[in-house]
Amino acid sequence: MKKINFIVIALVALAMSCTQSNEGTHSHGGESHTHDQTKETFSIEKLVAEVKTVPDSIMEYLHAQHHSHKVLERRTVPPGYESKELKNWSEYVAKVEDLPAINPGPGEYVHVMEGYKHGYKNLVIGITETFPGGAPPMHTHKGEESHVLLEGTILYALGDTLFTIEAPYIVNIPPMVPHAFKNIGEKTANLVVIFPTNMWEYDVLDFFPFKEEE
Repeated sequence: MKKINFIVIALVALAMSCTQSNEGTHSHGGESHTHDQTKETFSIEKLVAEVKTVPDSIMEYLHAQHHSHKVLERRTVPPGYESKELKNWSEYVAKVEDLPAINPGPGEYVHVMEGYKHGYKNLVIGITETFPGGAPPMHTHKGEESHVLLEGTILYALGDTLFTIEAPYIVNIPPMVPHAFKNIGEKTANLVVIFPTNMWEYDVLDFFPFKEEE
């Protein structure tokens, strides 16, 4: 429990420091440069294509019990890893720029820390880079999720409800509830997402709630 609390606190602190320094100088692949408030904070050199699975009848039945939208596909991060033995301090640390990054939707990248690849039993953490106007697709998870943001303004779709909220906040997203969010602020939002599971997985739905929203 202490290790989980430490890593969550460290990642939230990291997200806060990055949202406060979007105009600062940092390194991408060994080269330092300065950029504005609407570009990535972390390197995306580890960008990978998501694995997409066509839904079967069991997936469709499960979704039908919770909402009226059609499930289009299930997305995961590519497998493949070397299990860490957690003997040296460096094996307890996951640097954000070394994590695989995905691009779930326009204007959004996520660096994904899957528990089973890093010695955890029941924890997944993602750090999003959501540019102004960026948003993931409407989607669900089989388990619960928590969103943590320390700076920024976000438009949420949670079930049938649309609402705008300014950071700092923590949002509780129950299992199988359709949800999405859109950065309506002027800076890149580094949102930390937390799952009590061991693998990054979500199901994309056939409905996008922000087409008519500004």
